[in-house]
Amino acid sequence: MPLSHAPLRRKVTLIDIAAACGVSRATVSLVLRGSPLVNRDTRARVQAELQRQGYIYNRAAANLRRRTTSSIALVVNDLGNPFFAEFAAGVDEVVGAAGFVTLLGSTGESAERQQAVLGSLVEHNPGGVILSPAEGSEAARVMDALGPQMPLLMFNRELEGEAPASAPWDTLMLDNARGIGLATEHLIARGHRRIAFFGGHARSTPGQQRRAGFLAAMKRAKLEVPSGFLVESAPNRLDAARASAVLLDLRTRPTAAVCYNDAVALGLMLAMGRRGMRPGRDLALTGFDDIDEAALASPGLTTLATAPRERGRQAARLLLARLGHPHEPGQRTTVPVELVIRESSCPPPAA
Repeated sequence: MPLSHAPLRRKVTLIDIAAACGVSRATVSLVLRGSPLVNRDTRARVQAELQRQGYIYNRAAANLRRRTTSSIALVVNDLGNPFFAEFAAGVDEVVGAAGFVTLLGSTGESAERQQAVLGSLVEHNPGGVILSPAEGSEAARVMDALGPQMPLLMFNRELEGEAPASAPWDTLMLDNARGIGLATEHLIARGHRRIAFFGGHARSTPGQQRRAGFLAAMKRAKLEVPSGFLVESAPNRLDAARASAVLLDLRTRPTAAVCYNDAVALGLMLAMGRRGMRPGRDLALTGFDDIDEAALASPGLTTLATAPRERGRQAARLLLARLGHPHEPGQRTTVPVELVIRESSCPPPAA
């Protein structure tokens, strides 16, 4: 007599669970990964349905898929800055070679927008996140959006507040203070004594560090910095052009300006042109980043070379290394920058 066989049971999928609960597949995935983005009632409903249908979560297989076929999220504070276009290209180059896809988001320097962007990207289950935080970003809120287990690399900015012990992150920083110190020392060596620091916000990490590097160099040279010589603006060309009047309308103007970045320096140069002033003759100035336009400007912009595409490659390599060693303590890497001298850093005009 032939043996009878019970029919094979079809494997339960995330789609089955999602359909039974009336939620998306992404929501079920977030519940499985312990994400804080799912509210308590939905989480309980999904967990009950997982148990009822006997869903078996193969975490090892999920981790393997994440390492080989998942995405990497890149979130920057200002995609309009050419620096970040180059940086993103470098990230994508390394990420693509490793078999990942880059998910790109921009926050426009808004911490609130950043929460929405991170929350949306997490639904795509990235293997890790590279983040250049918006100004005023709080560690607790970023961790709420990402969850404590998400591999994270912070680029050139710090979060306010401390990282939870269970969720350390890696940090890749530019040597902001030393770089600005080099630019300031260069202008002093050219004969300048009235030097301003122009642009950026003092609250941001690079803003604090670059301003500190400027003030330290001026102090070493025993040069005073009047309060009017410290001018803030958003770190972009348009806002720098608007803020330039604060600097250019001073009764006793500086003879040189150390600018927060190249975009700010180019904005100041545009504002000077509208007044009939010539950068590199009526006012010496320096930038920071060495974007492609710095060499093409007239005059060529003296700046600090940061190699943005290589920094993107480096950030991607550091994050990929973190995926292979998720439980090691967070690491901090600081990259030196190099002074590139061009025509904009002229000597002061004759009396």
